[in-house]
Amino acid sequence: MLMEKILSDIEAFLATHGIAPTRFGDEALGDRHLVRQLREGRRLWPETEAKVRKFMSEYQPARAAA
Repeated sequence: MLMEKILSDIEAFLATHGIAPTRFGDEALGDRHLVRQLREGRRLWPETEAKVRKFMSEYQPARAAA
């Protein structure tokens, strides 16, 4: 249940911000395979989940150059 919640939150974040799963994993944890592995059943330590949630809460989309 808990892993489904974080995965659901990540999927919503990806849809909202239009970023690729590999980019998300790389920027959040330095792990390009994070989202794919979560989709395949990977589990996260609570500390790792906290890092992912912190990344999502502090995310600032890059602004296009003027």
